[in-house]
Amino acid sequence: MERQLVHEELERARADFRRLVESADRADLLRATNGTRWNNRQLLFHMLLGYLIIRALLRLVRVFGRLPQGASRAYARLLNAATRPFDQVNFLGSYAAGHAVSPARMVVMFDHVVAKLHQRLDAESEADLARGMHYPTRWDPFFKDYMTLADVYHFPTQHYDFHRRQLTLTNAPK
Repeated sequence: MERQLVHEELERARADFRRLVESADRADLLRATNGTRWNNRQLLFHMLLGYLIIRALLRLVRVFGRLPQGASRAYARLLNAATRPFDQVNFLGSYAAGHAVSPARMVVMFDHVVAKLHQRLDAESEADLARGMHYPTRWDPFFKDYMTLADVYHFPTQHYDFHRRQLTLTNAPK
């Protein structure tokens, strides 16, 4: 795994998120997005959420990566079966948090989670990065059937880049 590439991805997203939030006015934040049911503020929170959940996903890989592959395969099947409730929670969570968490607080949270991910990535052994598990492919287009810990570190930025294209902020930096 090219750790430096992941560090660069994390920093690019962190700086971009800050610029997006700081360039947005109230009208921008409340404008509907392109292709989602969220407004820009809610989608920005959802983009942040992609990084916040990584710490939990990393723990799951550490556990399931030490078990027989059948364990994570069964877990992924169970989660795939629960896609409809997951989609509802995913939508409602970002909808509510997008109202409750201020844009300034989102920037602070983004900075904090990226700093923690940098620290964690630097502490990972090569053996840990090679461990993996099966994922619920119906939950997100960037979940592959089998992902290593290294793959999981790339996930939040793939998710971020996808949703960034759906923002409709008028003054968004390119």
